[in-house]
Amino acid sequence: MSPALVITLKAFAYTALVLFASPLLEGIIRKIKALIHSRIGPPITQPYLDLMKLLVKEELASEPGMVARFAPPAAFAAVLSAAFFVPFGVGAPAGGAGDLFLFIYLITLCSVCVMAGALAHGSPYSHFGSSREMMMVLTVEAVVVISLLTVAVSGHTAILSHLVGLTFKASFILSLVCYLFAMQALLGKLPFDIPEAEQEIMEGPFIEYSGPSLALFKWTFYMKQLIFGSLFFNLFVGWPRVTAWGAAGSLLNFLISFVAVMLLGLLVVLVDATHPRLRIDQSLRFFGGLIVVALVAVGLAAFGM
Repeated sequence: MSPALVITLKAFAYTALVLFASPLLEGIIRKIKALIHSRIGPPITQPYLDLMKLLVKEELASEPGMVARFAPPAAFAAVLSAAFFVPFGVGAPAGGAGDLFLFIYLITLCSVCVMAGALAHGSPYSHFGSSREMMMVLTVEAVVVISLLTVAVSGHTAILSHLVGLTFKASFILSLVCYLFAMQALLGKLPFDIPEAEQEIMEGPFIEYSGPSLALFKWTFYMKQLIFGSLFFNLFVGWPRVTAWGAAGSLLNFLISFVAVMLLGLLVVLVDATHPRLRIDQSLRFFGGLIVVALVAVGLAAFGM
């Protein structure tokens, strides 16, 4: 089998795993949250059912413009592209074609699409959600960038695949904590689900979306959960991997990574289910402090600590 064909097959397999494993992770998280609230909750297959229902529904749009129409598929494509640079227990298909900064660019592009799609509509709730999303991006994504930069400085490279399996250092502890809080916000979970805030602005940026467009936005956030969870374990924690058995070994590594991300999802949902939403000013002050902590971690990493 030619190397080009192997790379192509790996890319297709990677795409399928990211697309169809991410709703399962969301279903497990919903089920755990329901149990914490002493409810039976929906089945873990509910995200698949939600996506299928939305994808076949008629799309009703109050704003038929190009920005509103193309914002959901652009956000979906940006996050799916970012996944190709993230190791999921196996080497990323595009691992050497881009680095940490390209990954951050693609994730930021997703947030920009959310804001642009919200501003394209006339709803005041949509505009409120967009302004909140912008304020969160300016602080939260800065924390993510600086946290990942700590690992990059320690490994002397910005290629994410090359940062897997680094020796754990003291600076990683500070970055790890900062990254976890930032991940909670990027995934739109309490206490940082400020841009959506269903009880206040009724899902903010997404209030005017329905049908396939809303499905793409939801699917985008499902994939982000899998991506950021996998980055956490592969870059900050790491574990021995199966190096034999070819494709079966790669699949086993992916399953191990998925279980690890699921355990991290347990922590995320515990915080989500037990904490009230912060005000936007409280959140900005909190992440402003985390930026300082993350910068200290980068300084420690520069000194080899």
